[in-house]
Amino acid sequence: MKKHTAGIHHITAIVGHPQENIDFYAGVLGLRLVKQTINFDDPGTYHLYFGNEGGKPGTIITFFPWADAYRGRIGDGQVGVTTYVVPMGAMDFWKERLTKFDIDYTVAHRFGETYLQFDDPHGLHLEIVERESGEANGWTFGSVTKDVAIKGFGGAVLYSSRPEETATTLLDVMGLESIGQEGDYKRFKATADIGNIIDLKMVTGIRGTMGVGTVHHIAWRAKDNDDHLEWQEVAMNKGQHVTEVKDRNYFNAIYFRESGEILFEVATDPPGFAHDETPETMGSDLKLPAQYEKFRERLENSLIPIKVRPLD
Repeated sequence: MKKHTAGIHHITAIVGHPQENIDFYAGVLGLRLVKQTINFDDPGTYHLYFGNEGGKPGTIITFFPWADAYRGRIGDGQVGVTTYVVPMGAMDFWKERLTKFDIDYTVAHRFGETYLQFDDPHGLHLEIVERESGEANGWTFGSVTKDVAIKGFGGAVLYSSRPEETATTLLDVMGLESIGQEGDYKRFKATADIGNIIDLKMVTGIRGTMGVGTVHHIAWRAKDNDDHLEWQEVAMNKGQHVTEVKDRNYFNAIYFRESGEILFEVATDPPGFAHDETPETMGSDLKLPAQYEKFRERLENSLIPIKVRPLD
């Protein structure tokens, strides 16, 4: 029986200075910093997670911030654009808010929808779209109130070095549905009501290079650990070179680089981000996996001090 992912679990990107990252995603976009921890593979670097009030799958964008690191180039083999979804009627608020913070934006149209497109301070391509679907975000920060707050991901735009093969992976491995084509883009849909729309650019361009301002990987949802192991088997049987299961503390993960060179992850919905903090205190303290607790003092002294602060 064919498996179907519910949609995007999270998107992970490489950025520059961590305080600039926090100021933009929390201070400007009004997202909640739901977890501050470290890159398990590079413990001298933060791993910061932003999402909705509860840090639910489909709302989480995560960052590896490297101050003064080299700049990447967005291109084929990457997530080209990360799409956020807001409530109907919220677009004017977001136009005014971006203008208030001197953030340039353009208005674009795709598949009958209007998109507000802009870049974050480190060059990541973002866009905002209004949709009815998806539960409201109860998090309020600064002037971003519940009636206009970002719900989570609308989806993403993928840039592939082999678009037809990536389309096959989306359909035959991840179980998305093809729902249309317009110009250079094919649209695919997953089953969730958020993080569910993927637009795949069907023409190639320049090859992407990893660095500041680029997406590292896109993660798809598995409902639990048993489902996760099934995804591992399915991907392997479809010819993907899949990693072993990795414990990321807040989810289990497997990875494979699909034929269009985009790094895919499949991540479990549980245990989530409140298992080592309460729902009320998520994101307030540096949390370390057990193997790094003995190095806490050294890590805290080496990491750049950060804080969530209102910018209004």
